[in-house]
Amino acid sequence: MLSVIEKVNDVVNNFIWGVPAMICIIGVGLLLSFRTGFIQIRKFPYAMKVTLGRMLKKREASDGALTPFQAVCTALAATVGTGNVAGVAGAIAIGGPGAVFWMWISALLGMCTKFSEVTLAVHFHERNANGDLVGGPMYYIKNGLKKHWHWLAYLFSAFGVLTVFGTGNATQVNTITTAIDSALYNFDIISIESASTLNLIIGIVLAALIALILLGGIKRIGQVTEKLVPFMAVMYILLALGVVIVNFKAIPGVFGAIIEGAFNPSAVTGGAVGSFFMSMKKGVSRGIFSNEAGLGTGSIAHACADTKKPVKQGFFGIFEVFVDTIVICTLTALVILCSGVSVGYGEAAGAELTISGFTSTYGGWVSIFTAVAMCCFAFSTIIGWGLYGTRCIEFLFGTKANKPFMVVYSLVAIVGATMNLGLMWSIAETFNGLMVIPNLIAVFLLSGVVVKLVKEYFAGEGAASTLKNSREEAKRTFL
Repeated sequence: MLSVIEKVNDVVNNFIWGVPAMICIIGVGLLLSFRTGFIQIRKFPYAMKVTLGRMLKKREASDGALTPFQAVCTALAATVGTGNVAGVAGAIAIGGPGAVFWMWISALLGMCTKFSEVTLAVHFHERNANGDLVGGPMYYIKNGLKKHWHWLAYLFSAFGVLTVFGTGNATQVNTITTAIDSALYNFDIISIESASTLNLIIGIVLAALIALILLGGIKRIGQVTEKLVPFMAVMYILLALGVVIVNFKAIPGVFGAIIEGAFNPSAVTGGAVGSFFMSMKKGVSRGIFSNEAGLGTGSIAHACADTKKPVKQGFFGIFEVFVDTIVICTLTALVILCSGVSVGYGEAAGAELTISGFTSTYGGWVSIFTAVAMCCFAFSTIIGWGLYGTRCIEFLFGTKANKPFMVVYSLVAIVGATMNLGLMWSIAETFNGLMVIPNLIAVFLLSGVVVKLVKEYFAGEGAASTLKNSREEAKRTFL
């Protein structure tokens, strides 16, 4: 039975993440980029100024809502996860170093896609029966498109509910137990025989923590993510930068391999990866798996932001993809490729490849810090996807379904901690791809709304801010 499921999933997965997905994801990203005048490049300095400036401002959100900073932290909680560690390693192993280049391309276009998703989510958000702000793909389909398109909203929500248990929970918990077990094995604290008992305990503890946070509502989710996300991101970035600095002499060769491998992978993998399309496919799919641009999921968190300026919140989408893929995924790739660890090209690999890059530079003691980082990454993803799943189940069945869903979602952590989830990783990637279809159709159809909102914004507040910046620049030049 399992072999049949695996074969069916492989067929669907190869189709979804094959040529159709490449055309849809890259095509919609290009369309949005052209229609907005490549806003992700043209207004990148402005986007960084707006987002970083709002992060530093302390403010309270209304009941049932998040501050803009809490919203981006909740979205980053879901995106900055094991995909940044295990996903990048897997992409390099199967697609060669050139996969990193295609990650960058998908991120460049993904910045505009996510900007559009967030802008639409805030523009079309609404209050639910409990008074909470809700939004995301299902709501911008419902409130932005005509009735004959509303089936897309239900399709997205259904795929979302099916996805969260695998992508957002079980596989993440499995990563936590693996990271803790590996660290304890290294110091001979536990034996292989006692690991199963420890994993069960970890699963129960995680289930209790997840339930405590999710049942506390949107406010508690925001309070947890705004503390957890900056801590884990800074810790990982510093550790990774240390590896790059120690091995700085290898950097030119690594970037050369990434560029050459993007178009001629066999030249840098000894023929193990011979397909240009395989390198592209792995880079784009893992990039999307990590930054979620095109999935629409991140916009669900941003829709909770207590703001009346959709475009201003949309800039957080650009910031989010930049941090997740251009910064953190690139650093992970450099840790693997600069450290000189052996990469078995053409063979599956995961977090262990990234961890070996750290340990080869720092020594075995760093496994403690990598285990902590992996646990933070995975746990934050569980919380972020818990919110996404709750919004999807609510859209299908109403607010009465929220708490039962949260309880079931929490209990899945025990399954993730105690079972082998090899097949579930692949199924999770398939459902991720299925979520892309209804979302990208909606974003494509609503691209005109995004263009209109951008024009209105830069004719008003954005124009005033740009004028002020140019005056300050002129003062610095002539004084």
